[in-house]
Amino acid sequence: MDIAKLRTAHPEHWMRAAAIRTLTLDAVAAANSGHSGMPMGMADVATVLFEKHLKFDASAPLWHDRDRFILSAGHGSMLVYSLLYLTGYAEMPLEEVKNFRQMNAKTAGHPENFLLDGVETTTGPLGQGIANAVGFAIAEETLRARFGKKLQDHYTYCIAGDGCLMEGISHEAIALAGRQKLSKLIVFWDNNNITIDGTVDLSDRTDQPQRFKAAGWHVQEIDGHDPEAIDAAITAAKNTGKPSMIACKTHIALGHAQQDTSKGHGALTDADQMKAAKEAYGWTAAPFEVPAEIKAQWEAIGSRGREERAAWEARLDEQSDRRKAEFARTFAGEAPNKLSSVIRALKKQISESAPKVATRKSSEMVLEVVNPVLPETIGGSADLTGSNNTLTADMGTFDETNRKGRYIYYGIREHGMAAAMNGMALHGGVRPYGGTFFCFTDYARPAMRLSALMQVPVTYVMTHDSIGLGEDGPTHQPVEHLAICRATPNTLTIRPCDTVETAEAWEIALTSQKTPTVLALTRQGLPTLRKDHKVKNLVAQGGYVLADSDGKRQAILIATGSEVEIAMKARDILQEAGIGTRVVSMPCMELFAEQDLAYRRKVLPAGPVRVGVEAGARAGGWDKLLLGERGREQKQAFVGLDRFGASAPIDELYEKFGITAENVVAQVKALLA
Repeated sequence: MDIAKLRTAHPEHWMRAAAIRTLTLDAVAAANSGHSGMPMGMADVATVLFEKHLKFDASAPLWHDRDRFILSAGHGSMLVYSLLYLTGYAEMPLEEVKNFRQMNAKTAGHPENFLLDGVETTTGPLGQGIANAVGFAIAEETLRARFGKKLQDHYTYCIAGDGCLMEGISHEAIALAGRQKLSKLIVFWDNNNITIDGTVDLSDRTDQPQRFKAAGWHVQEIDGHDPEAIDAAITAAKNTGKPSMIACKTHIALGHAQQDTSKGHGALTDADQMKAAKEAYGWTAAPFEVPAEIKAQWEAIGSRGREERAAWEARLDEQSDRRKAEFARTFAGEAPNKLSSVIRALKKQISESAPKVATRKSSEMVLEVVNPVLPETIGGSADLTGSNNTLTADMGTFDETNRKGRYIYYGIREHGMAAAMNGMALHGGVRPYGGTFFCFTDYARPAMRLSALMQVPVTYVMTHDSIGLGEDGPTHQPVEHLAICRATPNTLTIRPCDTVETAEAWEIALTSQKTPTVLALTRQGLPTLRKDHKVKNLVAQGGYVLADSDGKRQAILIATGSEVEIAMKARDILQEAGIGTRVVSMPCMELFAEQDLAYRRKVLPAGPVRVGVEAGARAGGWDKLLLGERGREQKQAFVGLDRFGASAPIDELYEKFGITAENVVAQVKALLA
C-alpha cells in the first residue's frame, strides 16, 4: 500500500483519518492492551461516513431521529472513542481517551452502551452488533410507520469484520434483514483478510458478497481507503430498496510495520514502530495531541447536524399535545396508565372463573388485553408461534408490505431473534418480546446475556418449561435452564403457577426499565390457584404465602410454576395427617431476594422443615431458600431433577422422577422423623 499516494490524493481527508489512527496507537500503547489494527484500517470509511453522511449532533447524543452507528467489531473500540472525542461529545474528553481500558473509565475495552451515550450498543462478542443493527433497523421502520417520516426517518450503519461474518449469528441476521427488506440498514464489511490466527483462508473460503446477495442484499465492493469510492458507495446504498452491504477492501494496521499481519490485529505498542507509522502518516504532533486545525474540522463535523436536529424539534413541537405526549412516553419506556387496569381486570376475571390452562395459554390471554393498550409492543417467535402463543389478533404481520404490523416471523433463528430484540430495545420506542421453547435458550443465550449486561427490558417468552412437555423427550426438556437464567445477573426469571401469576409477571416485564425478563411457561394445563382476587401484584414480591398451615406449622413447601399445584396437593395430605403445612409460591427468586429481611423471614420463618419442589435442577438459588439465611442449617430436601428427562407421557414422567405430591409428603415425614 502506497501511503504517500494516499496522503497526496486527499490530504485533508487523510489528516482527519490519521487523527483516528494516531489516537488509537497512543491509547493502546498507554494501556499496553487493546486492538489497534481495525481502527487504523477502517479510519477512512469512518471519516467519510461521519463527515458526509451520518445524521447526528454531538451536543445531543440521544436525539431520537439520529442515525445509529454500530461497531459490531467491538474489539476496535478506539475507532468509536476517537470519533466521539474528535467530534466533540461532552462525555468523551481527552482524559477518557488517555484512560482507555482503565478502572472506572468510560472507554472500556469493548464499547458499553450504559457507559456512554454515544455508544449505541455493547459489542465485542462477534456478530452481536450486526444482529443488533437488524433490530435497530426494524425499530426505525415500525416507528416511522407509527409516527411518520417527520419524526422517524434515519439510517442504521454498522461496521462488521471477518470475525462477525464467520459467527453463525451473522447468517441469521443477514437472512432476516434480507427477508424484511430493511433498506435503511447499511453494513460496511471490513474486508482485511486477517484473523487472530492468521489469514482468513486458514478457516474460511466463503464468498461474502455472494452470501449477502443470496440473502437479498444490495452489495458493492470498493477500495476501503478511497474516500471518493466510499462516499459514492454510501450514496448508492441509500438509493436501493434493500439492505446494503459495502465490502471495503482494507489493510489492517495501515501504515504500520505489522500491516496485513495477524499481529496487526492486536496491541501495537513498539515505540519505534509507532514512530515510523506516524512518520508515514505525516503526523508530527505529540502523543494524544490533535492539531487545532484538524480538531476544529472534526468538531465542525460534530455540529453539522445541529440545524437538522433543530428542524426536527420544531416538527415535533408542531404535533398535537396528545401525539407529543405519546411520543415522549413511548421513548421513555413508560407503560400507559391503562396497563395496570387491564391487568387487574383480567386477574379478577380469572380468579372468579378459575380456568385450567397452560401458562403459555395464560400468557396469550394476557397479551390479548395488553397489546391493544401498548402499541409499542412488537412480538414474535422463532417458528413456534402456535406453540408459544405469542400472536394476538390485533397485531398484524410486520413485513415489507406492512410496517405497521407488530408481529415478526423470525424463522428458526433463536440467536438472531434475541439479538434483534436487543437492538429494538436499545433503539427505543418499542417493547420487544419473542418466544421459543425454554430448552432453546441455549441457542439464544449469548444475546440473552447481553440483554442483562446492556440493561435492556427485553421479554423472553420461553414455553415448554420442563419434563411436562412429555413425549418430545430429553432433547427438548429443560433441566438446567432455570438455574442458568437465575444465575445471570440483572435478569428476572419468572415461573408462574397459574394465569393470575402470569398476568402479574407480564406487568412486571412490561414496566421494567433496565432488566430483561424470562417467562418460563408450561405446555400442560394448570388449575387456577389464586382464587382470592388481590389488587396487589404478589409476584412482584418474588415469593409469598399461597396457603398457610392449619394448626402448628411444621413444614414449608416452596414451589414454582407447575409444581405449585403438586405442593398444594401435598399440603392437603399432610394437613389430613395432622402436619401443619405452609405453601410458598416462589415465581421469581430474584425479586424475593430484593425484599427486606423482615419480609423474607416472615414468608420463610426458621423452624419448620423445608421442601423445595421444581421440575429442574437444584441450583441457581434453591440452597439459600432451603438452608435459610440465619446462619444455621434448616432441615430440608429438594424434589426435582438431577438428570436429563425422558420421552413419555407427562404423568408417567412425573411419576418416574418422583415429582409427585406423595413423594413430597414422604420427604416431609422423613425430615420430621
